[in-house]
Amino acid sequence: MHATNINPDSSTVAGAPAGAALSQSLEFLAFTLGQEEYGIDIQKVQELRGYETVTRIANAPEHIKGVVNLRGIIVPIIDMRIKFKLGTPSYDQFTVVIILNVASRVMGMVVDSVSDVITLKPEQIKPAPEMGSVLDTDYLIGLGTLDERMLILVDIDRLMSGAEMGLIEKLAA
Repeated sequence: MHATNINPDSSTVAGAPAGAALSQSLEFLAFTLGQEEYGIDIQKVQELRGYETVTRIANAPEHIKGVVNLRGIIVPIIDMRIKFKLGTPSYDQFTVVIILNVASRVMGMVVDSVSDVITLKPEQIKPAPEMGSVLDTDYLIGLGTLDERMLILVDIDRLMSGAEMGLIEKLAA
């Protein structure tokens, strides 16, 4: 698979306060992990690539597959199936690496497949249900509904921040 550059629609509010962004439609890149469909803010996506062999890093957590050299930038690759405990991952021609720009860092996340870009209006985004201690919903924006489809909307900044981000910084150094 060749790399595909993503150019988000310029009408999406970039860098606006959360309240301002909710008054307009938001665009999400839809991808699958197992049987579920997820969405992340299209503005965080730099490009899409096919899965290629990574260089393993000793003592890295299992979900950090390793690093790749992307045009001179060392990019850590995180397998979301392992991170979300969705079974043993398999890599095939449909496996995609989404290259992200999060918190001034370039990183890749491995997903089963990418389907499309979905535009949701604020009324199509429902709050994530409270699951107690069973599931950490801190990194969820909510659930996006579009006809019969339901997308689990992930706050990729929150998911890829904190202690794990520090670990990724050390691995890439």
